[in-house]
Amino acid sequence: MTPLDVFLQQIVNGLTIGMIYALIALGYTIVYGIAQLINFAHGEIFMVGAYFGLLAYTLIQLLPVGSVGFLFILPLIFLFVMTLTALLGVIVERFAYRPLREAPRLAPLITAIGVSFLLQNAVMILFGPADKRFPSLIEIHKLSFHHVTITNLQIMITGFSLILMLVLHTFIKYTRMGKAMRALADDREAACLMGINVNQIISIAFLIGSALAGAGGIMFGMYYNTINFHDGYLAGLKAFSAAVLGGIGNIPGAMVGGVLLGILEGMGAGYISSEWKNVFAFFILILILLFRPHGLLGSRVVKKV
Repeated sequence: MTPLDVFLQQIVNGLTIGMIYALIALGYTIVYGIAQLINFAHGEIFMVGAYFGLLAYTLIQLLPVGSVGFLFILPLIFLFVMTLTALLGVIVERFAYRPLREAPRLAPLITAIGVSFLLQNAVMILFGPADKRFPSLIEIHKLSFHHVTITNLQIMITGFSLILMLVLHTFIKYTRMGKAMRALADDREAACLMGINVNQIISIAFLIGSALAGAGGIMFGMYYNTINFHDGYLAGLKAFSAAVLGGIGNIPGAMVGGVLLGILEGMGAGYISSEWKNVFAFFILILILLFRPHGLLGSRVVKKV
């Protein structure tokens, strides 16, 4: 392979995982933009989504579906998982964060860490500490352009992630509920005076972010073929870093930050070592934030979403 082929191959690989990071990062940035809360349990919701995907596949195998192809099974699994993770996100917000909404900021932060450990250990007890093999939900086909290889799975992950992001953008910008979310992020007191239900809007923010994380969990499992109860920690940390990199509270920034972090990780794996890819990605992240502390697209807190 020529140096150009190696570069393009790492771009393809990095773009794929970067799309997953972007989906998780969107959950961080939506919740922070509206509720001014860093939900450190969000990475664990992503991890739970991967296990829900495994559970859904196991249940479907027990049904008399015959030789029905993945065009039926795959959307069903995504719908099942995104519904459950959305419900989990709403439950976490209602019982862990809402009672602390007027408390000092340190209290919900500590609670978020506690919820993170709770979800980790619950999954470890229910499914065991060992890695679980995630099933191949689709038959993998490779497409080669010169010496650059891309799979149909990578195309599916990139395409579906872009669709979800486009749907989110349309919802936030054009729907009545999306306008209420932007109003709440802009000025909570004024939004309350206008009759906007703060609790409902924040719950919807958690619902949307958790559903996107669930979708990311399935894609992560499909891409790496193994999942573990501690996967949410590192992936959540990277996604949070991506949200900060793009500009915390900035929805387009979360998308850009996730993709950029994934590409940086791919470059580290391709040019240095797969063992050093995280070091390389976070080193570049630190450099960027030293010179651009508000993120590449600028942070949007309190006044914008």
